[in-house]
Amino acid sequence: MTANSIRVENLTMAYGDHVVMNDLNFEIPESEVSVIIGGSGCGKSTLLKHLIGLERARVGRIFYGETEFSPEAAADYERIQRSFGVLFQSGALWSSLTVAENVALPLETYTKLSRREIGEIVDFKLSLVGLAGIGDRFPAELSGGMRKRAGLARAIALDPKVLFFDEPSAGLDPLSSRRLDELILQIRDVLGATIVVVTHELASIFTIADRALYLDVETKRLLCVDKPDALLEDPAVDAKVKRFLRRDLTQ
Repeated sequence: MTANSIRVENLTMAYGDHVVMNDLNFEIPESEVSVIIGGSGCGKSTLLKHLIGLERARVGRIFYGETEFSPEAAADYERIQRSFGVLFQSGALWSSLTVAENVALPLETYTKLSRREIGEIVDFKLSLVGLAGIGDRFPAELSGGMRKRAGLARAIALDPKVLFFDEPSAGLDPLSSRRLDELILQIRDVLGATIVVVTHELASIFTIADRALYLDVETKRLLCVDKPDALLEDPAVDAKVKRFLRRDLTQ
C-alpha cells in the first residue's frame, strides 16, 4: 500500500452497548475521492471521526500505508495526524480571527516560516479556493459558501496528504454546492491528496466520487464499495443501495 492510502480491518464502532457499525473492512486508494454514504444514523460521521482519531475503535485497526494509526504508537500517530486536513460541516472558523488569520493559524503553529512566507502561502491558498482579496474579513461577514471555502483554505494550509470533509455541502444552495464539488476535485488534482467525504447529496456523490462506500443502518455492515454508476448497474448490488442512489429511498 502507498503511504497515503487507508486500510480498515475488522472495525467495530460502538458507544457503550450500542453498536454503530460492525466488522468494517475496506481500502481507500491514494489520490482518489471516496465518499461515505448511507441512510440517516448509519454512522457516516462516526466513521470519519474514527479515521481522524477523534474516536477509538471498539475492535479493529486502521492503517495509513503500512503504518497502524494507533495512539499507542504516539510518534507515528501524531505524524499521521499532521498529514490530515479536515473540513467540518460548519467550517469551524475562529470568529474572532480574520479569514487570513484563520488560514495562517496552522502555519504559525506547526512551521517556522517567517511572517512574510506565511502571508504568501495564505494569499495563495485563498486564491486557490476563489477567495482572493477577502483575507481581512471576519467569518461573520461571509456567506455560507464563502465560509466553507475559507475553511477549505485553512484545511489545505499545510498541503495535507489526506483530506476529510464532513457534509461539505450542508446548508449550501445548489450553485455553491456545485462550486465546492469542483474545488474538491481541483484540490485533489493540485495536491494529489487522498480525499474522504461524508455526504448525502446525490449530485455530489456522482460528481466527485471515484468510489462510494455504503453503510447499512439495518445490518450495521458495509454493503458495497464501487463507483456510484457501477453500483446502479450491478445486478448483485442490494436494492436499498440503488434506491438510495436514485433518491426514492424513504428515510
